[in-house]
Amino acid sequence: MKRINEYKKLFSIEAEADLKQLKTTYRNLVKEWHPDKFQEEEEKTEAEQKSRQIIDAYHFLVSIAPETIASNLEEYNTIINESNIVDFRHKGLLLEITFLDGTTYEYFGVPKNVYVKMVNADKLMRFARRNIFNTYLYRKTKKSLEVA
Repeated sequence: MKRINEYKKLFSIEAEADLKQLKTTYRNLVKEWHPDKFQEEEEKTEAEQKSRQIIDAYHFLVSIAPETIASNLEEYNTIINESNIVDFRHKGLLLEITFLDGTTYEYFGVPKNVYVKMVNADKLMRFARRNIFNTYLYRKTKKSLEVA
């Protein structure tokens, strides 16, 4: 949640932003902080760091945008209904779940008590379907290319 708020602040976004607005803001920020605009080495280094942060923020915010989630909803529903959980980690309020097909999703704002209940659940997938999958904001982080 901290990262979401930090990135929204960077992009001056208060609520949900549509993809068009994100893209426009991204382009303006990249133009403003492009390293080639700065002459001194110290300013150039700062601009490079800021540019990387802007790029990372853009990709992150696009991945949690309502349009992105809606366009990937069919794939997401297939995974949570037909696949199984292989691994999961909890850090702060972030829960990372890896599925049998190698796909990994991050769930934001998951409190520790929900994670503890998940660890102690008799049926992991059943608990996750009822209490995590459609409750918390999520994003797909990676898809493993390994073939079994």
